[in-house]
Amino acid sequence: MNWFLGLGIAGVVLLALSLVFDGVLEGLFGGVGVLDGLFDGLLSLPVIAGFVSMLGFSGAIAMGTTGVDAVGATVIGTPAGIATGWLAYRLSRLLLRDRSGAAPRDDDLIGAPGSVITAIPADGYGEVLVHLAGQPVKLSAKSPTPVARGAEVWVEATLSQTAVSVRPVQR
Repeated sequence: MNWFLGLGIAGVVLLALSLVFDGVLEGLFGGVGVLDGLFDGLLSLPVIAGFVSMLGFSGAIAMGTTGVDAVGATVIGTPAGIATGWLAYRLSRLLLRDRSGAAPRDDDLIGAPGSVITAIPADGYGEVLVHLAGQPVKLSAKSPTPVARGAEVWVEATLSQTAVSVRPVQR
């Protein structure tokens, strides 16, 4: 029973290490002919950790509750380990496939409304507060005409990651 408990604990430790050293097996064996991509799926560290820990813990439970020997515990623990490894594989594939949260790009700022928080002179930069993807973003702003503090503006173009060209809203 101690061997099975040791396997279960080793699996949990391996899972913790896989969280810290994510991609170690992929990095060590990446691009090695036949092994290319092998450690990315069914033989990833979380899958191996799930298999080993469930094999160990279910084998220890089987030995402690039913009194079976090591072979019987292995026969009981192996399907449980395979099921847990498969579940870890499917869950990791599901999480890696989620691409719904695309990061905003510079072009997403064009046409966005904002307000001037530092006056914009005709020949220099001021600051505007623009809402991008629901979040307030403070940017440097340039305008062909002077714009006073508190005025409403529209973003015409992005000049850089932190600067935009704006025009005042005419009402």
